[in-house]
This record gives sequence, structure tokens and C-alpha cells, in this order.
Amino acid sequence: MKDYQAPQDLLQDRVILVTGAGQGIGRTAALAFAAHGATVILHGREVKKLEQVYDEIEAAGHPQPAIFPLDFLKAGEPDHKAFAEAIHGQLGRLDGILHNAAYLTALTQLENETLDLWTKSLRANLAAPFALTKACLPLLKASPDASVIMTSDHHASHPAAYWGVFAVAKSGMETLVKIWAQEWEMLPQLRINAVEPGPVQSPQRLRTHPGEVHETLPPDTSLMPAYLYLMGKDSRGVSGQVFELGN
Repeated sequence: MKDYQAPQDLLQDRVILVTGAGQGIGRTAALAFAAHGATVILHGREVKKLEQVYDEIEAAGHPQPAIFPLDFLKAGEPDHKAFAEAIHGQLGRLDGILHNAAYLTALTQLENETLDLWTKSLRANLAAPFALTKACLPLLKASPDASVIMTSDHHASHPAAYWGVFAVAKSGMETLVKIWAQEWEMLPQLRINAVEPGPVQSPQRLRTHPGEVHETLPPDTSLMPAYLYLMGKDSRGVSGQVFELGN
């Protein structure tokens, strides 16, 4: 999958939502999806960052993207429903979601984590992807070929000290993927999978591993063949899987 050669028109005429598109893997994926023909909906909290990605996509001559900001830490079910309704009203369809937005503070022992931190992390890293996918489900079901990708983390399936609520939330995300895949078995046009990116150059990795020589890691562009494969039609029938792309 990491060696997948995506056709240039792989995502032609598709509308793809990327959460956390302002930086890191989300930004890189948004650029890659646009380069392969998709109209990309850029989600994030900081509009300025999304505008920079928007300008990059337009400057490259790719389909005009859209900016849809939403703060997952504050959004309730009505906000997610309104988000999905805005997609339908402005773009008329939705063919895929890449859930890449993440909330991660400092790594620490569980005894140092607070209930407030747990509430925020579970809300942003687990409840929001569930709520947004649920709200968008009618649009996804209406697509002739739709894919949902959840960006997980190595520590979801390999728990380790100091990763606390973030690892717990990502583990829950992978369980969510498997449950939804089973519930969608009678919908062959719809699939859902999770990706554990592994160590790559990203803002999150820089924050969690400050002593690492960042430049020695693979760039996040090395992940894009896998993300393109899972988002495009060639992965039809692949669902409920967790793909570990790194160590």
C-alpha cells in the first residue's frame, strides 16, 4: 500500500473533507487529494492556517477548495449537523472524510492528568469524529463510492506509559472503526479504516519527541500513497482495518 501509484484523476469530481487540514499530515493530505482531482473541504480551528492551504491549492491550479472551521472542543451535536447541512447546501455531495484533527497536550503520568483534560481529549479525539461522521452519513451513503479514514496513533494498539488519555482515545477510535465497518457491511459503496502513521516529520511528533533529530524521519508525504489508496476506488471492499505504516 505504501508503494501504491495513484492515477492522476483518482479523486476527480469527488468532494473530500479533511479535518485538521491547517498543518501536518492533514495539510499534506489535503494537498495530495486536491492534486488528484478532489474538491477538498478544509477543516480546522485556525482560519488563517486554512487560508494558507487554500491558497496553495489554488496556486497549483487544483479544484477550488472550501473552508469550514469548527472547534471540536465546543461543538455539540447541532453544530455537527449544521456542518453536514452546510456541505450539502454548498457542495451538494460528500465522498470521503479524513479525520486528522487531534488534541494532544504534554505527555505525562496518568496521575497528573485531570478530568478536564480527559473530557477535552475524549471529546476532540473520539467523540467529534463519531459525531461528524454520523452527521455526514446521509451524504456518504448517497455517494457511489465513499471512504472514511481515521488517523490513529501507534500507542492505540501499543499502549505505553505517559501517553494517557490520548492513547485511550485513539484506541477507542480504532474500536469505533471496526464497529462501524460491521454495521456498514450491507453498504458496499461505503468503507471505513484507520491509519497509524508511525514516526514522520510532523508538528505533533516534534512536540512529543523534542530530543529527536526531526530531519532524520521520513517526511509526511511518504504516507500519501496509503492515504490515496484508502480514499480512492481501488480500496473498495477494504473496511474495518487498522494499517500500521511505521514502526
